[in-house]
Amino acid sequence: MTAGDLLSILETAFAPGLPDRLGVAVSGGSDSMALLHVAADWRGQGGPEVLAVTVDHRLRPEAAEEAAMVARLCAGLGVVHQTLVWEHDDIGGNLQDVARRARYSLIAEWARANGVTHVLTGHTANDQAECILMGLARAAGIDGLAGMRERWEDECILWLRPFLGVTRQALRADLAARGVTWIDDPTNEDDRYTRVKARKALHALGPLGIGVGELATVAVNLAQARQVVVEATVEAAARIATEKGGEVAFERAAFLRLAPETARRMLVGALLWLSRADYPPRADAIRRLKTAIREGRDATLWGCKMAVRGDCIRITREPKAVAGREGPTHAIWDNRWRLSGPHAAGLSVKAMGAEGLRLCVDWRQTGFSRAALIVSPTVWRDEVLISAPLAGFSNGWTAEIVHDYHSFLISH
Repeated sequence: MTAGDLLSILETAFAPGLPDRLGVAVSGGSDSMALLHVAADWRGQGGPEVLAVTVDHRLRPEAAEEAAMVARLCAGLGVVHQTLVWEHDDIGGNLQDVARRARYSLIAEWARANGVTHVLTGHTANDQAECILMGLARAAGIDGLAGMRERWEDECILWLRPFLGVTRQALRADLAARGVTWIDDPTNEDDRYTRVKARKALHALGPLGIGVGELATVAVNLAQARQVVVEATVEAAARIATEKGGEVAFERAAFLRLAPETARRMLVGALLWLSRADYPPRADAIRRLKTAIREGRDATLWGCKMAVRGDCIRITREPKAVAGREGPTHAIWDNRWRLSGPHAAGLSVKAMGAEGLRLCVDWRQTGFSRAALIVSPTVWRDEVLISAPLAGFSNGWTAEIVHDYHSFLISH
């Protein structure tokens, strides 16, 4: 595969429109280094401006020098580069998952600050194959076995993996032809990590004819099948689901008649849209929630509250999940609300709560439920309520969901 082939793949990922600025996440490994050079080639031929970013996770002493090496390489390419440092205390649980989420959050913040709307990552067909093997180990359904997405939107950034169909070997061959070296992260050989185990298992499966190319093809096939299910779910949601004031409501009788997978996706989609969690709840938790719907019982799950009243299922944010969430008025609140108004120092956003609602005497005229309003965003100056946009006390402010529920189902 030539450098021209790789450039063509990158250009195709953006058809039909191009952003003015393109962000590239560069760790210093072969995959991201190859992506950086192909993006720089594109810029030289009239493509978008390229900005590069490296995250120092402060997990290895060599990381700072590796980031500095990437910075020097970017300077040679004429690419603006910035190193972001993940400041953290002791990390419990799944280290790689926690680090991944921190990395994406830091990069998203960097992108917004630099006017970057599209960020590229260097994942390859090898990563896709490993992802599928890990999905098999979890007895995953169609979503887990369809592998990583080529593109998705999160934190107001469009993320792209243009080289998911390209092998790591092809990218390393391109770097070798350019005379460019890369960094080999020692954690990629550490058997404590599931992905490393999957990588080694992939080598063992070779004699069966199960390799990177075959598994990448499986991912493509399952992604196409998943799209059919997604479209059926979106169509069903258009018929029986409504969104109002940050709350999702389903027609209960119609919901119970849906095919099991369609109903599951609508329900999981509502939970993820409300909570903005990275992953859906476990299958057994979803089954219990569906049982509660059949039996007409209320329930809570994943930071969300479900109320069943007659033929209506209402799902809102759980009050205790947003209690204490406070931030500046110009930032996205609770990962989904954007406020517009006279931003000023000393103002903050937090959930309305029951006490805040009592200050809004006209809230019943809004048509929004009490459950939705008490978890809606409001503007405060210390203990003084300045605005409750959804509760009839706007005072020059508005609040909107970054992505509505129905479009969220399509993109997730």
